[in-house]
Amino acid sequence: MQLAFPLAEEPNEITREKGRKLFAGGTAEFIKGVVAMSGLPPADRIEICFAGRSNVGKSSLINALTGRNGLARASNTPGRTQEINFFSIEPDHYLVDLPGYGFANAPVAVVAKWQKLLKQYLSGRASLRRAFVLVDARHGIKPVDEEIMSLLDSSAVTFQCVLTKSDKVKLKDRERVLKQVRERLSKHPAAYPELVLTSSEKGDGIETLRAIIASLI
Repeated sequence: MQLAFPLAEEPNEITREKGRKLFAGGTAEFIKGVVAMSGLPPADRIEICFAGRSNVGKSSLINALTGRNGLARASNTPGRTQEINFFSIEPDHYLVDLPGYGFANAPVAVVAKWQKLLKQYLSGRASLRRAFVLVDARHGIKPVDEEIMSLLDSSAVTFQCVLTKSDKVKLKDRERVLKQVRERLSKHPAAYPELVLTSSEKGDGIETLRAIIASLI
């Protein structure tokens, strides 16, 4: 019997090249940071977004994908990403970095504003092709992750789980976390039935994720 939520296979030569070309040359550019729905750019091109708990490694993953160190601001301070940040990839697509959810080193009122904006975006962005929900491979899915996953379920937005910081997990612990992740994802109808295991620091899974994104846009 096929394992539920298997790890994504490494891309073949054709899909790897498509992914490479999409992000080739470090051409990704920051477009704008949005603090209200009224500031969103027109929904006139396909976009994919990255969501995750504060400090899960979203910015580092975006930098690794695009080959642009410093394109997305990485910080050891949870909750630094306070806006929905739009980046161009090729001329006709957006890559979107969402505010970190969960714990944030900011006043409660500010955090509440971020969360409201996040939910509005995920619920009403017609051009959003897929959300990638990042989960720390050391800890697995937390209740706050499931809140976002449930929102994506109700919004009929397909999401794919990407495990980050995989290089920091021993093999025996990784299998335990994968088991927990698979069990939790099985409850979410919008979850795409495939996991991606990544390490921004080591480069693991980056070519695979690039190929997946290229297949979507």
